[in-house]
Amino acid sequence: MFSKFIRIAMSKIMQQRLLYYVIANLKIEYNHRIKYKSLTPTIPFYFASIWGIANRKNEDKSSLTTRDILLAKADVLFDQEDYTEIYKLLNNYKDDKDVEILWRLSRAMYKISKFIISDSEAKKLVYEAYDLICQALTLQEDHWAVHKWFAILLNKKTSYEGIKIKIKELYNIKKHMMRASELNPGDATTLYMIGIWCYQLADLAWYQRKIASTIFTEPPTCPFEEALRYFEQAENVDPNFYSDNLLMIGKTCLKLNKKEDALKYLKMASQYPAKNDDDQTAKQEAIRLLNSL
Repeated sequence: MFSKFIRIAMSKIMQQRLLYYVIANLKIEYNHRIKYKSLTPTIPFYFASIWGIANRKNEDKSSLTTRDILLAKADVLFDQEDYTEIYKLLNNYKDDKDVEILWRLSRAMYKISKFIISDSEAKKLVYEAYDLICQALTLQEDHWAVHKWFAILLNKKTSYEGIKIKIKELYNIKKHMMRASELNPGDATTLYMIGIWCYQLADLAWYQRKIASTIFTEPPTCPFEEALRYFEQAENVDPNFYSDNLLMIGKTCLKLNKKEDALKYLKMASQYPAKNDDDQTAKQEAIRLLNSL
């Protein structure tokens, strides 16, 4: 339901420093692998260069520099869509009760689950990721990325639990998205997610509304106008950040009979350079809608 890269809120200077450290360590890793690859066949040298081959009990956990390097490495891998490597990088540290590690690890697990063919294996990974993000939320309530990924994972988890559970959790999902946006108003993808929530609620099928009426005294409602407002806010915060946001503006404008605006954004989505499957899917749907007008 929701997808898009998460941008880490840190200064440009810090980003440059961390990237420098990451690149330096990768160079060290490469040189040592060539020279010493027979010495540590079961331990990725990157861990050795960052954390040391010493016993974990003797690690200096107060070293923010090495921790930041690890997190920066994970973020670089995320930008490269290498989610499996992020999992390998962070999974050994999931018991450290570090919020920054937990939410990044749960994010990677969610992404990996989307490519797993086996439904049972994907479900297992989603539930494990959900447990991790719950731990992170317990540890730090005021972290925007934790709330964001809690909403994403709760939504995904309910997809395995039936329509009644999914509808029952609607308010809870939105609550965490709104909290994430409150903590970080500059994150366009959170605004996009809220827009999706509003659009899907406005577009509920009649039988889904009937189920909602049995669960809530006042079933949740949301007009397409509200969905459009969030999609447009996301676009104002970060123009052209995501092909699907352009597509959703076009689709919502169609629902509101704003044909001229719909054409504008559907054309933008159809011409968006496809960098991944999400972009390609949005592009094809935009082209289909344009051909139908």
